[in-house]
Amino acid sequence: MGVAKKQFLKNRQINSHSEILGDLIQPSTDTQPHDDPTGGVPAHKKFTIQRLFLHDSGSLVVSFQMAEQLMTLAYDNGINLFDTAEVYAAGAAPLTRLLLSFCRRSSLVQPADGHGPSRLLPPGLKASLERLQLEYVDVVFANRPDPNTPMEGDPFSSSKSRTFIIEETVRAMTHVINQGMAMYWGTSRWSSMEIMEAYSVARQFNLIPPICEQAEYHMFQREKVEVQLPELFHKIGVGAMTWSPLACGIVSGKYDSGIPPYSRASLKGYQWLKDKILSEEGRRQQAKLKELQAIAERLGCTLPQLAIAWCLRNEGVSSVLLGASSADQLMENIGAIQVLPKLSSSTIHEIDSILGNKPYSKKDYRS
Repeated sequence: MGVAKKQFLKNRQINSHSEILGDLIQPSTDTQPHDDPTGGVPAHKKFTIQRLFLHDSGSLVVSFQMAEQLMTLAYDNGINLFDTAEVYAAGAAPLTRLLLSFCRRSSLVQPADGHGPSRLLPPGLKASLERLQLEYVDVVFANRPDPNTPMEGDPFSSSKSRTFIIEETVRAMTHVINQGMAMYWGTSRWSSMEIMEAYSVARQFNLIPPICEQAEYHMFQREKVEVQLPELFHKIGVGAMTWSPLACGIVSGKYDSGIPPYSRASLKGYQWLKDKILSEEGRRQQAKLKELQAIAERLGCTLPQLAIAWCLRNEGVSSVLLGASSADQLMENIGAIQVLPKLSSSTIHEIDSILGNKPYSKKDYRS
């Protein structure tokens, strides 16, 4: 284990876990772009997680050559955090070759997702590390524990209480970190109550608490990131990595006239997305997006750029998970950072008025 990694592990118990994310998500010193696409935006708002579609889900697959182009382009523009979740790229073998081909391990931040029973997390992560040809990942995420659904490979999980499953998960993640397979761990799709329970278990048994939560966040999904997670941040310092800033493409405006051919909603397995778009609520959302398009044009950006910048403007968001299947799409997404300085308080208020869904905490109601 290297000296730098030992120091990271020694100092992992710091007050604000979002500071860890800020330290991890830093610009690479190996490759600097000729022009800074971020426009001088603070570092913790610059760098997003890049999620490439390398798996076999209909036409979402991109070639190895295209993946190499996208990853190089992302890295050259300051993105140094790549999602290596096992569900992507069937274990991320193509991703491994790409990562090893053009950059040093020390300049990357790599999260991985843990699936299945907590007792299977260590061997599962070890197998993933072997496929990735890595000694460790920076952050490993535990998907939401569900005591009502038996987990594959664990016939006793249906009878376990939620608290017991959470304790199992915290112990498993602590073991993973102590074994040097990861530096930190986070939660994915956990409720605020479950995250708080994990923190309490860690305090009670001198274990390692989670540093962040992966949560869905976009213009039509706001309450958890804007109300629940800020309360956790102020109480225990949990940061936020958010995903689906374009709501599976809904917020991009591509569905304003129906379902285009070859779009995600047209693919086999995405009937749920098609139904959502064509529903009454979906039509109301498309009407709101047409109003937001006028704001985007006024700011000199595209609707997807406005939507991503809107997510990044939230001070509680440490990083935003993005997906890209073409170089043009990737550069358009990166260009969202240039929109950030244009989001004045009056513009945000205008967006909130159009959306009509701003959540309020109990504290807001009391005041």
